[in-house]
Amino acid sequence: MADSLTALSPLDGRYAGKVDALRPIFSEYGLIRARVQVEIEWLLALAAEPGIPELAPFSGAAAARLRALADGFSVEHAARVKMIEATTNHDVKAVEYFIKEKLKDDPELGPALEFVHFACTSEDINNLSYALMLSQARHDVLLPKLDAIIEKLRSMAHDHAAQPMLSRTHGQTASPTTLGKELANVVARLQRQGAVMAGLPMPGKINGAVGNYNAHSVAYPEMDWPAFSRRFVESLGLTWQPYTTQIEPHDGIAELSDVNKRINTILIDLCRDIWGYISQGYFKQVVKAGEVGSSAMPHKVNPIDFENAEGNFGIANALFEHFAAKLPISRWQRDLTDSTVLRALGTAFGHQLIGFDALQRGLNKVLMNAERLDADLDASWEVLAEAVQTVMRRHGLPNPYEQLKALTRGQAITADSMRSFIETLALPTEAKARLLAMTPGSYTGLAERLAREI
Repeated sequence: MADSLTALSPLDGRYAGKVDALRPIFSEYGLIRARVQVEIEWLLALAAEPGIPELAPFSGAAAARLRALADGFSVEHAARVKMIEATTNHDVKAVEYFIKEKLKDDPELGPALEFVHFACTSEDINNLSYALMLSQARHDVLLPKLDAIIEKLRSMAHDHAAQPMLSRTHGQTASPTTLGKELANVVARLQRQGAVMAGLPMPGKINGAVGNYNAHSVAYPEMDWPAFSRRFVESLGLTWQPYTTQIEPHDGIAELSDVNKRINTILIDLCRDIWGYISQGYFKQVVKAGEVGSSAMPHKVNPIDFENAEGNFGIANALFEHFAAKLPISRWQRDLTDSTVLRALGTAFGHQLIGFDALQRGLNKVLMNAERLDADLDASWEVLAEAVQTVMRRHGLPNPYEQLKALTRGQAITADSMRSFIETLALPTEAKARLLAMTPGSYTGLAERLAREI
């Protein structure tokens, strides 16, 4: 509790329990563990390459011992790496030394020590580590959370597909929709962006100090190093990046940041709309026993989950915007400004995750208030003006738009006044009957069908 109360970041304080799923991925421990995995897989790939005769192929047991070091990498192991770093003052070199320390007494692996980190620059290890971390976060945490929100919204869209709702374009009464159709709009947007996020390539490179395989080709000029590099990167489940400076250019991280920013922006839009609908009384909120809405006004049930979600999506987007603008830029062949920025990736995703959970919690607490929705519609007969003037256009009546404008603009329209106007129109009997039978609640077009088809 004391650590929580003195934490500088709310992700490690007030919200610590809400981001536990990301902690093993984006923490310092998570980064070090990913580096160990990449270093070990690189050593295994080198040992399996016939073109490197000085490195004997490992037995199955030796390969298993190597992988066990990565798979069983613990917080205590990470602490040992940090102790080594205190001397080296270099985080990736500390990982290399840690692995060598673990292998030096192994009869089969000990002779391979100098092939740990062979021909690599630190960025070869780092870019692949971050790519693995982002891939894990995307598939194991972010997409499942997004999918859960989509499914909740889809369920609500189906449940409320037929419930008519007054639209408000520019804040003014407008042609009715249904509550379900408005939620279906959000589902469609999120599905599209979720597919973009899931399909984005996560690039990686391992090509040396300035991207030209300089050291590789000097040591083993006969080898096709680009082909070897490609096989290795793709064996990690990543997309090979063939052209780089010292660093992988981070365009993939910028793309991932941009799509997550779009997802968050869509959800901010949703949070604000539902906040407004709660204010209008279209939704009621489930009251939780013992919970306080306002410290001064006992009657209030504040829409805090939607407000919390909106705020956290905003923080995440500020960081995603910086990542997308900064990370693809590096002076000449390398500068170090990306290093400190990359360490903040977890912060952005942490706030996004908090936003996802707060939004889900809010959606689970709202109940549709049909009585209030219907009352708003019944007080807004002017919205049928669109329908009437469109039917008049079809049947060639003069100046339909202008006639309805004169009748409705700035005027209080009732059911009786709208029907009296329709009775005066020289329309075919069937068309007139259809208009006379129409109410604001029935004038929803194909909204119900569209909501059910999402």
